[in-house]
Amino acid sequence: MTTATLTIDLPAITANWQALDKLSTSETAAVIKADAYGLGITKVGPALAKAGARRFFVAAAEEGVALRRVLGSGPEICVFSGHMAGDADMIRTATLTPMINSVDQLLIHVESLPGHPFGIQLDTGMNRLGMEPAEWSAVRDIAIAQKPVLIMSHLACADTPDHVMNQMQLDCFNEMTQGIDIPRSLSATGGILLGEKYHFDITRPGVGLYGGLPFVDATPVVSLDIPVIQIRDVTAGESVGYANAFVAKSETRVATIAAGYADGLIRAMGDGATLTYDGQPVPVIGRVSMDMITVDISRLADVPEHLQLIGLHQSVDTVAGFAGTIGYEILTSLGERYDRVYLT
Repeated sequence: MTTATLTIDLPAITANWQALDKLSTSETAAVIKADAYGLGITKVGPALAKAGARRFFVAAAEEGVALRRVLGSGPEICVFSGHMAGDADMIRTATLTPMINSVDQLLIHVESLPGHPFGIQLDTGMNRLGMEPAEWSAVRDIAIAQKPVLIMSHLACADTPDHVMNQMQLDCFNEMTQGIDIPRSLSATGGILLGEKYHFDITRPGVGLYGGLPFVDATPVVSLDIPVIQIRDVTAGESVGYANAFVAKSETRVATIAAGYADGLIRAMGDGATLTYDGQPVPVIGRVSMDMITVDISRLADVPEHLQLIGLHQSVDTVAGFAGTIGYEILTSLGERYDRVYLT
């Protein structure tokens, strides 16, 4: 085959959920937005439901509809973006639970779907989604009278345990929800690891399920093996790839492999990145192209048929580091051309 093989370990995903569930002192949900962080809701959703997840979070109503088709009735599906104009039919027919982010959304929801379950998202300092303290204070009694099923917020700096923002947001969340007898949720993966006082009634692990930081004890979930299209010997002074970005200082054996930025291996990765062959690192040389990457395999004794980018020897976060980004971006960018193999 000339396309790379992306292997997705479903038992590893469920093991990570179970591990985070044990660390949580409350109900553990699962964040499955962006097509399960790029790994496929049709496979990941049922696996997590079978493992015991009964509440899922997605980014938008359209994602919720797609997940409902996969999971069927039963599990609760919460929508981070809330109730946007035009969402009413999807929310009703797919039995979604929007996380209301503003007074305007609250009005839209109670007028278009009276009695339909909803949650509320509060802004405790991230300044992204949710009602700010003054807005919440003005509408709190009215909102609670509509019987929301969940009140949530989101931590901005949970990946940095010692950051002062964590305690500030915790204090703000406690203050904004004081005296309210409604289930509360503050923590995603990073918040779970911060400890029990951040857990409240529901935790919402996301990236940790898929093997990403900050869950350092996660079981690896994905591996990416890329076929070698051609091997050539380049003499000293010859260049490789666009813009002569690499010029050989000595005789170099170069492998051209069948993946590039069209497959989510972002161009910023470039020089400094490595792949592995039987655990031995081999450096990327020159620029990442749309469909190809060139690799220096001069030190290999064998002629490889495949090189591995992500796997036991390099995590998704290691690869993200090559490009100065985070594992989330690498996972959610993995392209459609891969031959996806699911371990069950």
